[in-house]
Amino acid sequence: MTPKSQRYLLPFFSLLFLLGGLTAQAQKQKVWLDADTGNETDDVYAIIRLLAEPSVEVLGLSSAHFNNADLVAFDKWNQYPTKAINTVAISQQLNEEILQAMHKEAIAHPLGADRQMGRAWGGTEARPSAASEQLIRTVKGLKPGEFLDVICLGALTNIASAIRIDTSIASRIRLYALGAQYNAQTKVWNKSEFNIRNDLNAFDYLLNHPSVDLRIMPTSTALPYRFARDTIYSKVNPAVVSQRMLKQRWEETNPQDKVRTLWDLALVEVYLLPEKAVLKDVLTPPENRQRFIKVYTQLDPKALTDDFWRVIHQLKN
Repeated sequence: MTPKSQRYLLPFFSLLFLLGGLTAQAQKQKVWLDADTGNETDDVYAIIRLLAEPSVEVLGLSSAHFNNADLVAFDKWNQYPTKAINTVAISQQLNEEILQAMHKEAIAHPLGADRQMGRAWGGTEARPSAASEQLIRTVKGLKPGEFLDVICLGALTNIASAIRIDTSIASRIRLYALGAQYNAQTKVWNKSEFNIRNDLNAFDYLLNHPSVDLRIMPTSTALPYRFARDTIYSKVNPAVVSQRMLKQRWEETNPQDKVRTLWDLALVEVYLLPEKAVLKDVLTPPENRQRFIKVYTQLDPKALTDDFWRVIHQLKN
């Protein structure tokens, strides 16, 4: 090859490298995270982990309510007084604080619904909100062949309402949700679980919808994914704001707990590392439309924990 031909080929290869990089960027999976962040400790961990992941493109972080019967029976829910409590507003504030800490305020962060779909006795009436509206716009803005992966860490009100308002978006969504319990040996479901009880109407609506691609992380599967308080306190770098928030959230919400299952983080981790979990086709509960959905039945706690700390220790802000 002559020096002259080399001179022409170098820019050509540089262009190919640049185009390859742009293609890889364009091929990042688009993700939306919906979180009842104010509820307890683990949402903050899950959100920070997902926002730190370079292999996906997070398009939105919406806030979910965590309304439950205890709010009318007790004076406090964790550290929050229950008198006149607005649970979705608490989640929204924390979402905005996390985005600010990680310099990702440009990510859409709409306010979610302040209560369940329908009424206490049932119903599938949507609960419109800025979150459901933005979810619909986001899905409709996808290119042909693209899907939006929606990860829900709390009540399913926002995503169920979006689909109820515009059911055409259902076929463009892959929904990952934390909730319910499932016994893989007996094949028995139990819906008596916090997230599901906070909007059973939404869960039933999604189970019954034939076009919703649903992947469930039951709390019974996530249970072994446990973290020690003192390990977290010793491992985070207090000079890094996002790392400091992990310790701060535990101190504010559950300081008395020496060990906790980080349910929401379990779902985010297996979403990012699917090879570290077992996902099976499972029949929906007998009271629902009979169809197969996907359910996580097993995970690798050590591998997922190692991955979490690997990423967290790389955070610089």
